[in-house]
Amino acid sequence: MWRGLWTLVARAARGPRSPRSCTRQGSGAPAPGSGATIFALSSGQGRCGIAVIRTSGPASGHALRSLTAPRDLPPARSACLRLLSHPRSGEPLDRALVLWFPGPQSFTGEDCAEFHVHGGPAVVSGVLQALGSVPGLRPAEAGEFTRRAFAHGKLSLTEVEGLADLIHAETEAQRRQALRQLDGELGHLCHGWAKTLTKALAHVEAYIDFGEDDNLEEGVLERADSQVRELELALSAHLRDARRGQRLRSGAHVVVAGPANAGKSSLVNLLSRKPVSIVSPEPGTTRDVLEIPVDLAGFPALLSDTAGLREGVGPVEQEGVRRARERLEQADLILAVLDASDLASPSSRNFLDTVVAPAGAESPNESSQRLLLVLNKSDLLPPGGPDPSPNLPPYLLLSCLTGEGLDDLLEALRKELAEVCGDPSTGPPLLTRARHQHHLQGCLDALGHYRQTKDLALAAEALRLARGHLGRITGGGSTEEVLDIIFRDFCVGK
Repeated sequence: MWRGLWTLVARAARGPRSPRSCTRQGSGAPAPGSGATIFALSSGQGRCGIAVIRTSGPASGHALRSLTAPRDLPPARSACLRLLSHPRSGEPLDRALVLWFPGPQSFTGEDCAEFHVHGGPAVVSGVLQALGSVPGLRPAEAGEFTRRAFAHGKLSLTEVEGLADLIHAETEAQRRQALRQLDGELGHLCHGWAKTLTKALAHVEAYIDFGEDDNLEEGVLERADSQVRELELALSAHLRDARRGQRLRSGAHVVVAGPANAGKSSLVNLLSRKPVSIVSPEPGTTRDVLEIPVDLAGFPALLSDTAGLREGVGPVEQEGVRRARERLEQADLILAVLDASDLASPSSRNFLDTVVAPAGAESPNESSQRLLLVLNKSDLLPPGGPDPSPNLPPYLLLSCLTGEGLDDLLEALRKELAEVCGDPSTGPPLLTRARHQHHLQGCLDALGHYRQTKDLALAAEALRLARGHLGRITGGGSTEEVLDIIFRDFCVGK
């Protein structure tokens, strides 16, 4: 229905024009800032209490007057109740709140208007078609409002990406990280680095121009070298942390593994809060990898249920075991599940020796695989708990049947995922996109060329190249192709 509605609106927008408007409106969508006025439904689609329709461009004031004639524009940034009517037929459309945002004090930096109408499809359709009949207005492209805000300097490119991430955030950690980026933390960090490079470049160029003069103070090149070394250390630290930010944005890979009948599928169902996997007392029920995106303790994760690790089974289950071992190698975090009442069985001992022990032997660092050992079926244990074993590493007791121990498991997951994805509440801003990592690596490589070259002119050029990479992170010198990729993820109306 909404696709058909947008087709009607676009058709209305291509209707008869006055000669003046035809000279301003081309056949294609103009670039931001070309003078076209755009409009779109900016709130969620479907029946709702209130729907927000917005415009941006020089004809926004004319559009607002056309639908509320003969009234004057309301005071800037103040909501006023107005009767909306079709500008051609005069037919009443709705009684709505309207707001007027004169540029440059608006989201896009242009004149903007908002219509807060009742959210029924017929009302929204009527108002959109009425706006489409106003000369000089056309339907907005996906992300065009935000792209105009970027073009007018209201948002940097990293803030635009933060806004996109905030719209798509599904967990608490994603929301916090996106909000920090929208607030400009990553952009400010890059600007600070660029300022350091500018100072170093000024020192090098001053030495090139006045190196033989007595007026140049001593230690100019040494200061530039010191600034570059400090910046290299900062960039290297952020690049080592780059994968954490990308995991926070897209989700960490959490694999549930263990012997057959340990309760892996029950744990997956408990964590995902839905019957994802079939649970049966028959061993080998899960024969393939089942994956579901979940919110684990506020962090995004891709949870994988795998086949029970055992030998001497049929060819189908053998393939499932092979895929399970393959997923274990790719996991960011392993949830190793054992039957707490059956720790002495050969399958449990083999799993402890081949999966749990090697992971525990690795030195903990940012790149190593992390593991949580979960002893399930604690409801079957005697009051004293599981039999003590000198080879048993630290573990968490859980009963998927009663839910006892779930809070402790979620708290342990929160700590582990904070290490895997980074804690968005503390520390420096994370690099959430491959584009950020690419340009930071390019900057670091250019600084390496600066240190290696003996020619001062080439050294200065290396600093310019490094500064250019930092500028492209925040939007300076970005190509249209890069901008198209970034803005196409936005919905129409944002």
